[in-house]
Amino acid sequence: MKKEIVIDKREFYRNLVRLALPIALQSLMLAAVAAGDALMLGKVAQDEMTAVSLATQIQFVQNMFLSAIVGAGAILGAQYWGKGDRRTLEDIFNMMLLFCGIVSILFFFACELAPELLMRIFAGDASLIAIGSSYLRIAGWSYLLTGMSQCYLTMMKVTENVKPGALISSCAVLINIVLNAVFIFGLLGAPRMQAKGAALATAISRVIELMLCIVLSRGESYIRPAFGRFFQLSKQLRADFARQCLPLLGACLCWGIGFTSYTAIMGHIGKDAAAANSVAAVVRDLICCLCNGIGSAAGIIVGYELGAGRLDYGKAYGIKLKNISYGIGFLSTALVLAITPFIVNMVILTEQAERYLTGMMVIMAFYMIGRCVNTVTINGVLDSGGDTLFDMYSLIVSMWLIAIPLALVGAFKLHWSPLAVYACTCLDEVGKIPWVMMRFRKYKWVQDLTKDMIPRDNIPRDNIPCNME
Repeated sequence: MKKEIVIDKREFYRNLVRLALPIALQSLMLAAVAAGDALMLGKVAQDEMTAVSLATQIQFVQNMFLSAIVGAGAILGAQYWGKGDRRTLEDIFNMMLLFCGIVSILFFFACELAPELLMRIFAGDASLIAIGSSYLRIAGWSYLLTGMSQCYLTMMKVTENVKPGALISSCAVLINIVLNAVFIFGLLGAPRMQAKGAALATAISRVIELMLCIVLSRGESYIRPAFGRFFQLSKQLRADFARQCLPLLGACLCWGIGFTSYTAIMGHIGKDAAAANSVAAVVRDLICCLCNGIGSAAGIIVGYELGAGRLDYGKAYGIKLKNISYGIGFLSTALVLAITPFIVNMVILTEQAERYLTGMMVIMAFYMIGRCVNTVTINGVLDSGGDTLFDMYSLIVSMWLIAIPLALVGAFKLHWSPLAVYACTCLDEVGKIPWVMMRFRKYKWVQDLTKDMIPRDNIPRDNIPCNME
């Protein structure tokens, strides 16, 4: 008879909090930059706020590529850290830096050479295009550095240096917010730059973030890139990395381009709908920080156990984390509804835009249930065991075959109200929950992805955070 796995709940929750809270804080601080931009520019003019919100969709698309690369690194990194193979972790770091660097350079040149063309994807109003283009020319310099910083922060996260990584992100964000105020409003003798000021603040904070990552990673307990063998990567490891990265890239592009399509659809309905959607998007990102933290922690916790060969424990933790995701979802729903009046009165909007924002917040409240469940279950548990193809399949069906076509037809053929179109854009997360649960119960994600590249280093058992044998 198979031995039943008994989870030490106290130890489990202690480790979940230890991992999830710093990651959630890191996610919150990053979302706070967008919130700070929206609030500060919202005090200047609605057009400034809307244009910058639309322009940052370029970075959102870039982040889809970066997320796939560092996501593959996190999946393999967590399992190899559980196994105790530091050399392979260094090689994974090298691969992340190489591919993220290529992506960052491409987006940098796009923002510098063709910002107006990029803005026309998301807006039809000439004033929004002009403001957004001026933002991108400056913000493009920050896009050049983002990829490298994300590689360092990801490696810190999977090697139990979560708190220092969160501290670096938090410091960079706080600097960004302070500089936002200085350059947007022209404080402390600085010029009043408005949208350009938000871009300059972002670029400076990214420089500081990368410098902190490099300096801190010089410590003995940190994994650093092995530049001496930067292009000397084993064929097996490259194949394993590609096997995780390509499905993640497909899923990230499906999700990222789909989300920017939602933004573009709302942006072309009208300025009031675009303004309300911009504020709603910032709120959504802030509320999602907790589920993002738990999702990332889930991937680390389950990945450690699977990589260490304790498949039964990995499975038990995955089931527990999936159940927790429902509680986080309902908590997020209640929070969105509670803060709706406060959010509506926080920024300067037209009367029509305020009505749209109120309706969007109510719709978003129900969307949050699906978002939280799917983030933890798919991006955390399933991905940790290499079941990365399902995310792409589910997005193709729920987003690209249902939500986006329905929103397009509703907006431009049937001329539905902006709230009805916005509701269409929220269908994908809630609608696929039953499918996600069916996939979860097949337990294809319960697998050890590591290979014996080199002998194990025997990391002490108390360094593996969720060992409860």
